[in-house]
Amino acid sequence: QVQLVESGGGLAQPGGSLRLSCAASGSILRINDMGWYRQAPGKQRELVAVISSGGTTNYVNSVKGRFIISRDNANNTMSLQMNGLKPEDTAVYYCNMEVTWRWGTRGDYWGRGTLVTVSS
Repeated sequence: QVQLVESGGGLAQPGGSLRLSCAASGSILRINDMGWYRQAPGKQRELVAVISSGGTTNYVNSVKGRFIISRDNANNTMSLQMNGLKPEDTAVYYCNMEVTWRWGTRGDYWGRGTLVTVSS
């Protein structure tokens, strides 16, 4: 079984920064794509940033130039550096990973979420 745990959420002021982390544990042979999603109050869950196993990244337009996604394959972790935070960034942030836990078998795993609140 694979578990994902997010950390780093909390309260930030507009223009401030936060760094989210996601740690994977359990039966992990390989991690393919990793990504961060968020769900704001009254909104649909959206993909914020994704990073492939080769390091290719992509971002939703609203966070381009402000957020940076990264991964540490040696430690099975992923991070999201969030700069220039805006009130509209307020949401529950979820990490997501595609994990090979048995050769020939992949699973899509989610963390339980961490709340980010941007307010003065």
